[in-house]
Amino acid sequence: MISGVWLMYLLGAGVRLWLMSTSGAEYISKRVELSTPLNSWKRVEEGVFLHSQGIPVYSGGVFHETPLCLFVSGFLMRSWQDYLPLLFVTCDLLTAALLSTVAASYSKQLLLTQKNSVKQYSSDASSLLLTSSSLWSGVVYVAAAYLFCPYTIASCVAQTTTVFANLVLAAAFTSMVKGYPLLFGGLVALATYQSIYPVCLMVPGIIHFTYKSNSTSSLMKPLMSFIVSLGLLMVISAEISGGWEFLEATYGFILAAPDLTPNIGLFWYFFTEMFEHFRLFFLATFQINAFVYVLPLSIRLRHDPVLLAAALIAFTAVFRSYPALGDVGLYMALLPMWKHLYPFMRQTFIVGCMFVATSVLGPIMYNLWIFNGSANANFYFAVTLAFNTAQIFLVTDLLFAHVKREYHLIHGSKMEVDGVPARLTLQ
Repeated sequence: MISGVWLMYLLGAGVRLWLMSTSGAEYISKRVELSTPLNSWKRVEEGVFLHSQGIPVYSGGVFHETPLCLFVSGFLMRSWQDYLPLLFVTCDLLTAALLSTVAASYSKQLLLTQKNSVKQYSSDASSLLLTSSSLWSGVVYVAAAYLFCPYTIASCVAQTTTVFANLVLAAAFTSMVKGYPLLFGGLVALATYQSIYPVCLMVPGIIHFTYKSNSTSSLMKPLMSFIVSLGLLMVISAEISGGWEFLEATYGFILAAPDLTPNIGLFWYFFTEMFEHFRLFFLATFQINAFVYVLPLSIRLRHDPVLLAAALIAFTAVFRSYPALGDVGLYMALLPMWKHLYPFMRQTFIVGCMFVATSVLGPIMYNLWIFNGSANANFYFAVTLAFNTAQIFLVTDLLFAHVKREYHLIHGSKMEVDGVPARLTLQ
């Protein structure tokens, strides 16, 4: 088993390095589904060049990464330019390893929760009980899902900064399930510093640490670590950039979404057609979608903060202003942790077909629109809209499967209403 796992990691690295060495790597790096104004390595290279020439990088509309990213990227390009592909691949392998660690720790928590609650379960719920062998296979599947998901492979080959963002998020997940509140707060602060949206992960983290230790310090430790770390990152950024103008060029850019280059998100098409008079209102409406689900989901999933965190990551991948396929690949790799919920999911075939169809049709419609001129923006947006709908179906189906399994554990699998077999439905 151990040799098989090592072989899996070597194969994942080999696929990435091989694709990076082919002529198709340049084409992949230019795909709008993978590279956005916020994660494109080409833009990072331009920003580093401008900075080396003494030109203010945030005065134009090219560079929108944080000053710390500018500093680190400049160092890497000066010292490790020839090894950058290897660095991206190594980060992806570390992300897969961290996610498998999350799956292993989470599996132990599930077994412990089941052991403590088994007396409350129905007598005919034995078939629904978890076993260590089934959960261990889920750990291997998580790593395999990240290593061989086409979205994460393509994101790595395109050398997008999403690779580093996924590594930070995976490390934050690991620190949460392992029980390191100070480290968790610092890592979430770093992820938030890069793209704002991961701030919502503080909620499942605080819930997890509070339930685990039942003390006020469990609330304060990650919260104070987050505030102090984010404050330090901001001060360091101001020192690197020589002022605070980076705030508008990074966070203002994320929130205002002025660049309407097509991507897999929902913003670009809508605001291309939007009258300027209504732009601010609908910007607020769109941006709040990434955070509005935090409260209701936190109430319902308070006993399973890891599932809550995965759901929030999925929703932010859909509703952020500049999403990329690398964001989607991260939360999809976590799905094998809940393979015990698969029997309760009812839309897997439809969702799978939608993912396959949209992943194939997306590049085709884009080329027909931009290069051939035989289609228009509506064709490409229809595909991206279906792709995002598939993501919503996937997450809601998973969450409802969790609710159904909980119900069957307590009440049994044989349900009758007035002597007629009944079933749970989502209203």
